[in-house]
Amino acid sequence: MSIGTYTPRPGAAPLSRMIAAQTAFETKMLLRNGEQLLLTVIIPALLLVLFSAVDIIDTGAGKSVDFLAPGILALAVMSTAFTGQAIATGFERRYGVLKLLGTSPLPRWALMTAKTFSVLVTEVLQVVLLTVIAFGLGWSPHGNPFAVFLLLVLGTAAFSGLGLLMAGTLKAEATLAAANLVFLLLLVGGGVIVPLDKFPDTVQSVLGLLPISALSDGLRDVLQHGAAIPWSNLGILAVWAVLGLGAAARFFRWE
Repeated sequence: MSIGTYTPRPGAAPLSRMIAAQTAFETKMLLRNGEQLLLTVIIPALLLVLFSAVDIIDTGAGKSVDFLAPGILALAVMSTAFTGQAIATGFERRYGVLKLLGTSPLPRWALMTAKTFSVLVTEVLQVVLLTVIAFGLGWSPHGNPFAVFLLLVLGTAAFSGLGLLMAGTLKAEATLAAANLVFLLLLVGGGVIVPLDKFPDTVQSVLGLLPISALSDGLRDVLQHGAAIPWSNLGILAVWAVLGLGAAARFFRWE
């Protein structure tokens, strides 16, 4: 045994290990939260099954699940990256958790990176579950998988930026109310379960610029209609991602 075998080695762990550990912690906390699990997993799954099995809304020609599945995937991204993250981060800020983490060796940007990775892990689980359910309902998707990947990544970035902006500027109670309200409004008016062409023309042009509309329509163009790369939808999501993440970085308050 050498003399230095048990010599202490003070100092922070490598940055990659800290981010991985924080990501695992954030993911476990998210999956253990019953209310967030209801919002991010159970509600989208129930909506997919309900509206696919019961002819409530006219989704046009073809099977209802072919129209609904892409929209529900978009809803799952919004529920995790925006609503769930905004509420969780807002209350962490209120109770001083973010302030304490900000004094740790983990840089603040790395903490936000870990939160984003946690969102991505949760979304992978959501997509797998919803895809299995949709296949069980008779879904027959087709299209470019790379285009689907781009849409999901840009959609996550857009909603994550907006969620962090809300959590970092509003009080926790206001974030809770606003995030849930936005979730409900975009569920109805974002082309998730109600086609945008059911709205007046003037309203359609506005709703089409929303991130949830761009994501759901883009996924539908690829998975239902076999489009190659929906550039216009990707462009809208990219603009929202830049604006949301930029504003969150500029105005986020840690206390």
